[in-house]
Amino acid sequence: MTRPLALVTGGMRRLGAVIAAQLADAGYDLALTSHGDGAPDAELAAALEHNAPDWKHFPSDLSADGAVDRVMSDVIAHFGRTPDLLVNNAAQFGQDSWDDMSGDTLDAHFRLNLFAPVLLSRALVQSSNEQAQPAIVHVVDQRITNPNGDQLSYTLSKQALSASVRSLAAAFGKRARVNGVAPGLVIPTDDYDDGQMARLNDEMPLGQLPDAQAIAEAVLYLAKAKHVTGQIVFVDGGAHLRSYKRDFMHL
Repeated sequence: MTRPLALVTGGMRRLGAVIAAQLADAGYDLALTSHGDGAPDAELAAALEHNAPDWKHFPSDLSADGAVDRVMSDVIAHFGRTPDLLVNNAAQFGQDSWDDMSGDTLDAHFRLNLFAPVLLSRALVQSSNEQAQPAIVHVVDQRITNPNGDQLSYTLSKQALSASVRSLAAAFGKRARVNGVAPGLVIPTDDYDDGQMARLNDEMPLGQLPDAQAIAEAVLYLAKAKHVTGQIVFVDGGAHLRSYKRDFMHL
């Protein structure tokens, strides 16, 4: 039997690489995009070597005009079939607030964080036969329920992407399943120190932050959940149950 094929945007590094590694372990072939060339993260490279899937990297700036259609056609041409799973993970994460937000910051975030996932979803369904019913998973953010004023263009774009889960699920109907995963703080940047991470763990309702593997497992669940569509699964240690005055990096 042919292995299922997953297209993971931003799939070479960080959270995308962990998701891709989980899918490789689960028996998927992989089409991975990233903005530019480069080798996969070590964990993903090990999973690719161990599982020996058919995989290919497709460098692309998905925010550029026409990039979405080019990526989908290139993936189909290389693998000879449409993806069974699309994971919309690639994102821009800027640091603007209401007073320095601009049309340019909004345009940049919405192009990559909303337009690209929605248009890729459309391209996938258009390319699939009517019986295929591919799975689509948007990676959103736990802050969609209790937003703060930080990273405002990013937050607005993720709120719009989360709203698209139900709208696309309703629009596609039986042609595709559309769901979302809302992570909390998963892979901290250099802005966080050890003491801060310990305090943030304690502040979560569950007393712990999620790890990237937990996000990947949620994606895999939604990929296989044949009777689930229009849902968002929060994997955040319960962070969405509380309101935080600032983004975690400022706490």
